[in-house]
Amino acid sequence: MSHIATRAAAMVVAIFLLSMSAQSPAASHSFEFVAEHLPEAAMDNRFAVLPLWSGGNTPAQSWQFTVQGGVARTATGGVTLGGAMLSAAAQRPLDDRWSVLAFGFRDDLRFSGTSDQRPLDTLVTRTPLALPAEALFTNLGGRYRNTGAGLGFNLKQDRGWLGEHQWVVGALWQREQLRDYRANYRVLEGASSGATGLVDYSGDYNFVTPFAGVALPRHSGSWSFVPLALFAIPLPRRALQGRITGTGFDLSGDTTRTGSGKHFGDISVTLGLDATYETWGLSVDLGSLVSQALIEPVVHKGIDRNWMISVYKRF
Repeated sequence: MSHIATRAAAMVVAIFLLSMSAQSPAASHSFEFVAEHLPEAAMDNRFAVLPLWSGGNTPAQSWQFTVQGGVARTATGGVTLGGAMLSAAAQRPLDDRWSVLAFGFRDDLRFSGTSDQRPLDTLVTRTPLALPAEALFTNLGGRYRNTGAGLGFNLKQDRGWLGEHQWVVGALWQREQLRDYRANYRVLEGASSGATGLVDYSGDYNFVTPFAGVALPRHSGSWSFVPLALFAIPLPRRALQGRITGTGFDLSGDTTRTGSGKHFGDISVTLGLDATYETWGLSVDLGSLVSQALIEPVVHKGIDRNWMISVYKRF
């Protein structure tokens, strides 16, 4: 590996370790608040590693195929959402600058945790409980699945102040499914102290997501390093769905019906740095490992830790 590659890898690892050690205090946000932000962080993780970029010198009229695999873990307090991320893409040049690409992805994550203490509050429905109130959440469990497919166009250029660079623009359709996304609660203080029940935020959310991005390939011997940025807008924003049960009540609703607005599905800006060994056509996204760890706790309040690692293979 060249000195440039060694230094880049060392810097990424150092920043990542620093970000993982700087954890914010848990449990200052309600359970419903973090139940929404965990899957939104997972959406951003997916946008960060979409297989949109062409690598190497692809001959005209020749297909290039990419497979991507990764793992991600997002956590807050005693709650975790983590698992595998998979995608594939096919890209074909239209001329010496333009290419068209099609891709698909599927992310399967698990919602888990032994226990978590934080406020119980509900915007999805009104309850007879005196809320907000501190509560203990146990038996946390559930599944998250993000499935989608999209089309895009890639433009390669080597002129101007950016030097060699690629633009990508397109749109994707995605469905986020939350299944058995729930926890038992016991209120610990206030007028409803001792009350027990279940909160469940299962639901389906469909989006059409336009995206645009830029990549700046740079080469060093058998290695290339590609800083990249992607902007994505899931449309339309959705109301968070939810259900809460307790002694004498079982209530369901969403944040639109209670007048709390539509919150689910945020604008996303992600940053990456692909390190590619061109001889093998193998890439590791070192940039997203760092940027997603730093950005997600800022843009999605209540998230303490977020990390992911993604590897690509081009054929």
